[in-house]
Amino acid sequence: MFQYLTSRPALAATTSVAALLIGVAVVLPVADLRLGQPTVVVETGEAPVAQKAEPVVSPDAVPMTATGGKGAAPNADLARPGAEPAALPEAKVGADALARTAESDMAASSAAVAEPAREPIIDAPQAELEALPAAPVEALADTEMRLRAEAPLDGTLGYVTAPAPDAMPAPVENTEAYANETPNPVKVTAEEPVSTFSIDVDTASYAVVRSSLTGGYLPTPDQVRIEEMVNYFPYAYAAPEGDQAFASTISVMPTPWNPGTRLVTIGIQGALPEVAARPPLNLVFLIDTSGSMEDANKLPLLKQSLSLMLAELRPEDQVSIVTYAGSAGLVLPPVKAADRAAILAALDDLAAGGSTAGAEGLELAYQVAEGMKADGEVSRILLATDGDFNVGVSDPDGLEAYVAKQRETGTYLSVLGFGRGNLDDAVMQSLAQNGNGTAAYIDTLSEARKVLVDQLTGALFPIADDVKIQVEWNPSQVAEYRLIGYETRALRREDFNNDAVDAGEIGAGTQVTAIYEVTAPGSEALLNDPLRYGAATATEGAAGELGFLRLRWKAPGEDASTLVETPITGAEGASAETRFAAAIAGFGQLLQGSVYLGDWGWDQAIELAVANRGEDAFGYRIEAVNLMRLAQSLSQ
Repeated sequence: MFQYLTSRPALAATTSVAALLIGVAVVLPVADLRLGQPTVVVETGEAPVAQKAEPVVSPDAVPMTATGGKGAAPNADLARPGAEPAALPEAKVGADALARTAESDMAASSAAVAEPAREPIIDAPQAELEALPAAPVEALADTEMRLRAEAPLDGTLGYVTAPAPDAMPAPVENTEAYANETPNPVKVTAEEPVSTFSIDVDTASYAVVRSSLTGGYLPTPDQVRIEEMVNYFPYAYAAPEGDQAFASTISVMPTPWNPGTRLVTIGIQGALPEVAARPPLNLVFLIDTSGSMEDANKLPLLKQSLSLMLAELRPEDQVSIVTYAGSAGLVLPPVKAADRAAILAALDDLAAGGSTAGAEGLELAYQVAEGMKADGEVSRILLATDGDFNVGVSDPDGLEAYVAKQRETGTYLSVLGFGRGNLDDAVMQSLAQNGNGTAAYIDTLSEARKVLVDQLTGALFPIADDVKIQVEWNPSQVAEYRLIGYETRALRREDFNNDAVDAGEIGAGTQVTAIYEVTAPGSEALLNDPLRYGAATATEGAAGELGFLRLRWKAPGEDASTLVETPITGAEGASAETRFAAAIAGFGQLLQGSVYLGDWGWDQAIELAVANRGEDAFGYRIEAVNLMRLAQSLSQ
């Protein structure tokens, strides 16, 4: 800031210094408010404090002046008749920032009278102000020349600082909630030789992790479900033969992060029937149109995503659209998928607003789906939401029970999550699991294509219900084991044989991967001391086996389950597919801050993934490598 000069010689002497100091700062004349509000600097003896002067809103207001002196500062209220000056904190006003002489006051007033009054730009709407282009650097010289030309004869010039940029808006409060549990601990085989869990084909966690990393921050540990990260990728597992529903692929390899243990990877490949042989589909889009869905990565992305899906439907399939926001409504009665114009028009007309009456929307969607049913057809509800259920859900457990009851009618519920900030992953996971469906998170249009186009058949047409996995470990070969992931899918040992216990569903052509870390007796990597009175025994004929895999499932609509058993010999070789899966499991554990990785870090995870990238037709694997690199940078 420069004080006003009262002589031309002094002006000439200081012009060069002023140019060097202000650089490319915006220079504004006191009498011209078109470039924004001026800012004055108050010196307190510590650090300069910028204060924004109030704007003069009256066209015939007295031109604003600055008055020097201790505790004094310009105030726009002085320009309004009868206004009391606002009190300012005790401060020493910098002489070179605010001092003006009485002579320059009179000169500035004369200049203001001589020039016709301009309509102050500050009366314009805020949107118009924000739309004004920034003054180019070349305009600074013009501004100074004009200021010189308009200056009084005594050479007095006035400068004020450029307006400070508006502060960034405060971030929206984060109310996200995630469904996760404490990572599985190491189990002692002699104490607990059997591990039982429900399969999981959801992939939402990987997309949430990607959304966080590309947004410039690391995901929180509760956002990371390792099994969903591993199952995000397709693997080249052997396909079932004949009329079998599943084929299992087992591999054993040294653990990358712990040479004293081994990784046992179990891959399950579901059968893929001919698309032409699939039954007709009745699909209800249940769309959240509440006010929280107005962001570009929510309802607008949702519309685009569902539009991509229409091309995959057959003409005889039926589509209906139900929305909810404050109250539920039927936007599009059931129409044939061939009528794409009607479906697209209904999607295009959707707008966000109101609160989220999720329970009412679910009830109406199930009613519509029931009316669309016919023998031999498949009915599905596809709920698209940010999960922010805030109206009509006084009892979340009751809502889950309602969804679980409705699945008995044969109508399954899958959930697509959109947006961040208020994403309720916990609600979406619960609804999908109780509704016999899947949960996915859509953060990009590419992800929408993956979920709703490439994987549509697997998502909507199940080949098996209540799929459960149980592994019995041989204590003579495995002293300790740890299941990596599947914390939210754990089952009790007795649940495996109980056909009344609900478990996961597998769609046509779907894959499931599970990874155990196992430790042999006598290994230096053992984390538990051996039992004084325990005995590690194995039945005759099974002494050399690591364990025994049991897979149980029901055919859709059936009440009795089918059991298939496969020994784990320990001689099964690893492949690039399973080594890449191990790299992703390591990726997830690094994000969680796992205590089981030792000194193994980002460089090793990246190296393992790159070396075993294999065929990557869709670029999913190289994307994971780049996310690892990004996470490594953010973690530092």
